[in-house]
Amino acid sequence: MYSVLPDDQLAPWVIKAGLANEKQIAEALQYAKNSNCSLYEALLEKGTVGDEQLGQLTANIIKVPFVVLAKLTIPEDVFNIIPPVVARKQKAVAFARGPGGIKIALANPAKKEVLEMVAKKTGQPVLVHFATLQDIQNTLHIFKPDLQAIVNNLLKEDIGVVAGKVLEDPPVVKLVDILVTSAYDEKASDIHIEPEETSTLVRFRIDGILNNVLQVSKYLHDRIITRIKVLSNLRTDEHLAAQDGKMRIKLDEENLDIRVSIVPVADGEKAVLRLLSSRNRQFTLSDLGMSETDLKKVSAAYTKSYGMILSTGPTGSGKTTSIYSILKILNTREKNITTIEDPIEYRIKGANQIQVNVKTNLTFANGLRSILRQDPNIVFVGEIRDNETAKIAVNAALTGHLVLSTLHTNDAATAIPRLIDMQVEPFLVASTVTVIIAQRLVRQVCTHCKQNVPVDYATLAQMFPADVIKRNLGESKTLMTSKGAGCKVCRSTGYIGRIGLFEVLEITEKIRRLITDRADADVLTKAALEDGMIGIIDDGLKKVAKGLTSLEEVQRVTKAEFL
Repeated sequence: MYSVLPDDQLAPWVIKAGLANEKQIAEALQYAKNSNCSLYEALLEKGTVGDEQLGQLTANIIKVPFVVLAKLTIPEDVFNIIPPVVARKQKAVAFARGPGGIKIALANPAKKEVLEMVAKKTGQPVLVHFATLQDIQNTLHIFKPDLQAIVNNLLKEDIGVVAGKVLEDPPVVKLVDILVTSAYDEKASDIHIEPEETSTLVRFRIDGILNNVLQVSKYLHDRIITRIKVLSNLRTDEHLAAQDGKMRIKLDEENLDIRVSIVPVADGEKAVLRLLSSRNRQFTLSDLGMSETDLKKVSAAYTKSYGMILSTGPTGSGKTTSIYSILKILNTREKNITTIEDPIEYRIKGANQIQVNVKTNLTFANGLRSILRQDPNIVFVGEIRDNETAKIAVNAALTGHLVLSTLHTNDAATAIPRLIDMQVEPFLVASTVTVIIAQRLVRQVCTHCKQNVPVDYATLAQMFPADVIKRNLGESKTLMTSKGAGCKVCRSTGYIGRIGLFEVLEITEKIRRLITDRADADVLTKAALEDGMIGIIDDGLKKVAKGLTSLEEVQRVTKAEFL
C-alpha cells in the first residue's frame, strides 16, 4: 500500500484543488477499502485524477519541489550514484548534479537513509525532490540492464571455465532469484525455462505474449531445475514424470506465490512458473475496462441472492480475474462464500476455498455437492466441465444460491447451447442464468510513445466485418487510431499493460423465450444486439477510438469471431 499522505488528509486537499468532487472521493474511498489500497492509489487506478496532477498536489502539500522524471534526460553517471538495488528498494532516483548539489527524486521524501548515503558517498549537499511512484518505477525500468547482461556478469564473476570444465559450482540460487525478480519487475505472468540441444532458453510471458529474455549454457539447466524443485518441495530424483508444485519467494514488495509445473521434453525437463502476484487481485471490473452500461448489467446480477453468472472466453482471457473482482465486492462477513477451484490461484480473505483433488475423488461435481451442505450464500465453481457439474450448479442457482462459474466458449450466446448440450433443460437455463460475460484481453498502447494514426475505410474493411464497421463508424470514412512507436518503458513493443474487451449478455424476457424455444447462438446474439448488447468487436473498436489499444490487437484476439 503506497501513499505519502494519510487518506483523511489527502481527501480534503483533492476536493479543494478541484481534482475530484465529494461523490468521487467517497467512491474512491470505498474502492480503496475493497481493494486494500490507499486513497492515493484508488484515485489513480480509477482514473479520477492523473498521476502528474496528484503528484503536483502532493508535492505542494508536503512543501517539496516536484519533478517529472519522464520529461528529463538523466546522465547515466548521475543515475548510477545510487546503486540499483538501493534505488529499487528506496524508490529513489538521482537525476541531476550541479554546483548546488545532487538532486534526488523520492517517492516518499520522509525516507532519509538514502539521502545520508549519497551525501556521505559524494561529499556534496543533497537536494530532495518528490516524484510519483509510477514515474520513478518507469525511470528505474529504463536504466535497468538487460537480463542477459546481468546473468552474464553474474556467471563471469562467480565461476570460471578452463578447457570446457567448470571450476566452481555456478551461483544457481542467485540466478533463480534474479529470474523471478526480473519477471516480477517486468509484470510477467509466467516464466518458461526450456531446454534446447546446446543451451537453455528463458522466456517471459508479458501482456499475454512470450518474449525471449535469456539464453544460458546447457550445463546450467539441470541445476536450475533442481533448485526450482527444492523450492517447490518436488522430487529431485524424478526426471521422467510431470510434477506440479508451489513455492513462495520473499520480495521487497510482497511474498510472491509461484505455481510450478515441470514436464519432461525431448532435451530435458521444461519448467513453467506462474507468478501469482497480489497486484492481479486488486482489479475491479471498471479497471479491467468494462463500460458503465455493462457494469450496470453485471451489478444487477450479482446483487441478487440467487441465479447464475457465467464468465466465458478462451484460456488466458481473464475470466477468473473478473469473477474474483465480483467476489471481492460480495465478500462481507454476513455472507458465506465457498469456492471449488483447480487450482486456487489467489487466496480470498474470509472465503472458504476448496482445491480439486482427483486422487481423493474431490472433483468439481463432488465438491459442489459438499459445498451445498455447507450453508453457502455464494458459490464459485472454477469451471463447468461436465454434465454432472452443470446440473448441480444450475440446481444450486435455482434453490436460492448465487452461483458464479466459467465456461470455455468464444462468445456469450454460445454458453447457452453449451449448457443445453450438457443435458441441462432449456427452461432451467432460462430461469437460472442471469448474465453471461464474454471477454478477451488486449494489450494497451504505451502512453510514453503513443502516436496518432488515421486508418481509412478500405483498410478497416479488410480487418473487420462490414456490419461491425458500419455500427461503429457510421458514415465516417476514417478512424483515428493510436500506435506505440516503441520505447524503453514498453521494451520497444509499443504496448504496456492490458485491458479487457467485454460482451455482456443480459438474460431478458425476450432472450428467455428464445432459450426455451432452443434458439441457436446466432439468433440469441442477433436478439441481444437488437436489445443494446455491445459485441466484443464493437467494444474493441470503441477502445481503439479512445486510443487505448490498436486495431491489430483487436483483430488478434477476436479474429475467431468472424472467420
